[in-house]
Amino acid sequence: MRITAVTCVKNEGPFLLEWIAFHRVIGVTDFLFYHNDCSDRTVELLEALQQQGVVAHLPNPATTRNYQMQALKQAKDHPLICEADWVWVADVDEFLNIHVGDHSIPALIKACGNPQAISVTFQFMANGGIDAFEDVPVISQFTKTHNPDIWCGEAAIEVKSLVRKDFPLGYFGAHRPFHNDKKAQPSWTDGAGRRVPPPFRRLANKRRVRAFPAKGARKFATLNHYALRSLDSYLVKNDRGDVNRENRAFDDTYWRERNDAAFVDDSILRYAAPLRAEMARLMALPGVGPLHQEAVALHRAKRDALLAQESYREMQAKLRISSPYSAAEAALRAELGLT
Repeated sequence: MRITAVTCVKNEGPFLLEWIAFHRVIGVTDFLFYHNDCSDRTVELLEALQQQGVVAHLPNPATTRNYQMQALKQAKDHPLICEADWVWVADVDEFLNIHVGDHSIPALIKACGNPQAISVTFQFMANGGIDAFEDVPVISQFTKTHNPDIWCGEAAIEVKSLVRKDFPLGYFGAHRPFHNDKKAQPSWTDGAGRRVPPPFRRLANKRRVRAFPAKGARKFATLNHYALRSLDSYLVKNDRGDVNRENRAFDDTYWRERNDAAFVDDSILRYAAPLRAEMARLMALPGVGPLHQEAVALHRAKRDALLAQESYREMQAKLRISSPYSAAEAALRAELGLT
């Protein structure tokens, strides 16, 4: 089974090897990266991996600031997509945590009944009070998260999707595929093998096109989303901006919405040992190890340069003491008279 992962990156150098290694462990066979405006050895690291046959990479074709959608439009015709049995569209801070069988993507597909698409629900992993960037796997550092059934006062939570080659595809969206056949009724499940809700399946849907109710949707798989990582890395992310679209703010609101640490989910640590082994194997490939270390050093240097600015020192201090509740939850607590 050929499974191709496609993603867009900008200055993700320190995190590339973990994401690639993890996805190789769970069954991804091919990788297609699109990159733009990188200054942290991301492109050089991808090139070294491409020379070893591990990934393919291309400059982002965007002519506007809608980077991801233009890249996905081009990707549809790439040989790695056309020849794949399944396509997985995800970001480098997203990890598919599979709870069934041998914990691989083929096991998830089997558990879901081999549908034409599987949309797996996000679980946002909180910062958990971790300040310093460490060059160790992200999945081992961040295990605190929100109530799985509700996020920011919403019962519907966003998803990312696996797409089978015979899905009646119009185009890949960042979160789900869209079909262009009004009569099409693709077999399409959530991460528990249940049919996704009818409003989500429709060709045209202006509301909730990226989300559906999360309750019970993660029986077979969860999509762990490490949107914050360490505070150091969040500051660098804030400076970098959104890799997928322009004019998106990574501010204290974004932080608070994703920093709910009420629950613990460390089930993804089942992958820790094979992940370390695969990362070591990739690190030993010609040129890869030194480029990874350069990316790590540049990440720390960028943090230091940002913290030399008063505005970033203020941001760091503000985030350290920010409310553990999202704005929606804080408003509800105030209404109920809770402190």
